Amino acid sequence: MSASLALTHLVPLAKEVDENKVTPGVLGFIVFAVMAVAVWGLMKSMNKHMQKVDFKEAPDTKAEAAAETGAAPAEPKSHQG
Repeated sequence: MSASLALTHLVPLAKEVDENKVTPGVLGFIVFAVMAVAVWGLMKSMNKHMQKVDFKEAPDTKAEAAAETGAAPAEPKSHQG
């Protein structure tokens, strides 16, 4: 019963709102601010993780050995399905 009683008390509050002027209010600002802080934190974390990534490619020892012996490097076989 308390839920229906609470709804009956909230209905008059909804009538007092000007239907031509609706703003997000304080709750909208708080939600937006929390989302902005979360995105900032994620970007900071991503930047920290990206700096740990090593983009240097390891040398291909098979291709070097083939070049020294004069043989052509083995091409990967493509699978046609």
